[in-house]
Amino acid sequence: MVDLIGQYKHIKPEIDVAIQTVIDTGRFIGGPALDSFTQNLAQYLDVKYVVPCANGTDALQIAMMALNLQPGDEVITADFTYAATAEVIALLKLTPVLVEVDPDTFNIDPAALEKAITPQTKAIVPVHLFGQCADMESIMAIAKKHNLYVIEDAAQAIGAYYTFSDGTKKRAGTIGTAGTTSFFPSKNLGCYGDGGAMFTNDEALAKRLKIMANHGQSSQYVFDDIGCNSRLDNMQAAILDVKLKQLDKYCAARQEVAAYYDQQFAGLKNA
Repeated sequence: MVDLIGQYKHIKPEIDVAIQTVIDTGRFIGGPALDSFTQNLAQYLDVKYVVPCANGTDALQIAMMALNLQPGDEVITADFTYAATAEVIALLKLTPVLVEVDPDTFNIDPAALEKAITPQTKAIVPVHLFGQCADMESIMAIAKKHNLYVIEDAAQAIGAYYTFSDGTKKRAGTIGTAGTTSFFPSKNLGCYGDGGAMFTNDEALAKRLKIMANHGQSSQYVFDDIGCNSRLDNMQAAILDVKLKQLDKYCAARQEVAAYYDQQFAGLKNA
């Protein structure tokens, strides 16, 4: 589905310089390349804080840890998603509650979501699938009504816009309490290894996300909590910084291919 070799050839000079610069500086963990990418991604998404991590699965897990969800808390998510979405819920000894998706979009059905809410429900994880955003306006209204966190799984939708009924647009992953994404090579914005990130407009939560992703450290050798070791290395950040400039083009190319399939299937029953 993604021609990574052809994609690399198109941006080869910039990628090669970015990689060589990291090697020449010897800054492989943390440093200018990582800072540049996180700042540029925050600007692109129009979100206050971007916290990078090792992969998209870690991003979901760290978000739940930072929100201090406790064993037994219920987290509602879609029953049509990659295993990682529910995996991290179970890994943290939370209770995954899987609900049906809308057959027209394959995203979580807000009506089914609200029916599944119990006194133990603490969070909702909508999954933006195939580049299509879930019905975030309805989901956020339900979350507000029941005082629930919303953690967006935007691993397949970074770069996508969600349009509210009043015409306001926001990027996928920037609407809920926190958003998460993956930089797996085949994603819209993919690196040459593995990587992920979390997004939020909440300063206190951003601080917690950073702490939880770095062994629970608030400062060097000061451990405030039990966290994990989840870093986006400088090499991948440098590559992603180059590819971020191409993200809108990559999204447009996928839309063009999708439109072609729509056209070809238009005459088929149930298409």
